[in-house]
Amino acid sequence: MTRSILLLAPAILAACASSQANLPGVSGNREEIFAVAPEAPTDWASVGVAGQAPTGDWLSQFDDPIMENLVREALANSPTLESRAALVRAAQASIRTARSQRLPSLDASVSTGVTSNAFEVGSDLDRTTDGIYGLGLDASWEADLWNRLGRGVAAAEADLAASEADLAAAELSVAAQTAIAWINLNAALAQERVAILTYEARDRVRMLTERRFQRGLAQALDVRTARSALAGAEAEIARRRQLSGEAARRLEILLGRYPATEIEATADLPILETLVAEGNPMLLLSRRPDVASAEASIVAAGLRAEQARLAMLPALRLTGSISTSESEFADMVDPERIAARLVASLVQPLFTGGRLDAQRDAAVAQAEAAIASYAGTALTAWGEVEDAIAADTYLAQQEDAQMRALEEARLAEELAERQYTSGTITVFNLIDAQTRRLTSESQLVSARATRASNRISYHLALGGGLPVQTASTTPQDPQDYAAE
Repeated sequence: MTRSILLLAPAILAACASSQANLPGVSGNREEIFAVAPEAPTDWASVGVAGQAPTGDWLSQFDDPIMENLVREALANSPTLESRAALVRAAQASIRTARSQRLPSLDASVSTGVTSNAFEVGSDLDRTTDGIYGLGLDASWEADLWNRLGRGVAAAEADLAASEADLAAAELSVAAQTAIAWINLNAALAQERVAILTYEARDRVRMLTERRFQRGLAQALDVRTARSALAGAEAEIARRRQLSGEAARRLEILLGRYPATEIEATADLPILETLVAEGNPMLLLSRRPDVASAEASIVAAGLRAEQARLAMLPALRLTGSISTSESEFADMVDPERIAARLVASLVQPLFTGGRLDAQRDAAVAQAEAAIASYAGTALTAWGEVEDAIAADTYLAQQEDAQMRALEEARLAEELAERQYTSGTITVFNLIDAQTRRLTSESQLVSARATRASNRISYHLALGGGLPVQTASTTPQDPQDYAAE
């Protein structure tokens, strides 16, 4: 099960403050340290925002099965997610390492050597050589008097929560990037289609102008102008095809199948309903994985700061060793001899050249950095949601206005073509009318694509769910990070 902490800011900051309450150098200015954490607003600045967090996956609103399949493929094949998953496994191993420090350790050693003795036999010098073999066992254990080692275990568990939250954030990012790349590919193909329609329209003008020129109803300037406009439209097709190819390759890279060149897009863009914004700033803190990661980092940093302080207190250690080089092998398993060789010692650091003080100060500084990082993450999260809500409103207005502009441009183009055929306007007027219509059509494509991408960014900013089980949502076996 995902071990993300998902705590709210006040609780996290209070816990961190408590763990560092007795740290030298922190207790005097603790208020200044935690003052950098912003308080969550009660409401969004945008009006009409519901108080409940959205439910369900955000891909369903696009009603695009191809997009959903592509997102699933990207989540399954992303090298970025493989890297993040490996870091989660590393964090699980770190927990095992931290827990093992609370258990006794036993080391075995094998030794071998040679002894040589020389002695006189009559007038000769004789030498004997004997082999020596030994087996030794060394045991040690530290009693966790002040729960210093326990702090280390808790810090490692917080690191695991942070790494799992980072994995979840990466999954959301890959899903959003894939969906946006799919939108961009369809938008690029739609723009390419507009460029082809532009070429066809320019070609009709050219043919009409050449016929009029042959009948003496148009000048050579009109013919040259029509041909120039046609060549420009041809160049635009080449440019749009280049952009379409680049968009397809970006999507293929996200899917992990580049350079397959097998993606077939429809060049259709989603028609979105009005955004009904949900949630509130405080709920956002419990949804976004990057906020959860920042919270877990605060906990880990606070625990390590406390651990650094406890390292300056006395430590109780129990050690013992036995070796066959001094006795028979049977003596090694004699309980009385084992007990006789156990040594209990209470160790108090007196002079370490400032090492422990420096480690404590570094841990405190790391805690301060984690708190400041959390504040920045929370502010960024709130800002991203506000930007997306506001952008959707204005983009919807742009899309509506652009649709009306396109309709008027089409009617104007039809009127201009009739008037040019009748000879009441010049070819420049007709080309201008065509340009307005084609520009409006291109701008409508851009507006719809931008709005769709912004809608995806909105759900990414909310930390929305995904329609597929991922590595971060797959239940974990507790044995994965149990002590060995």
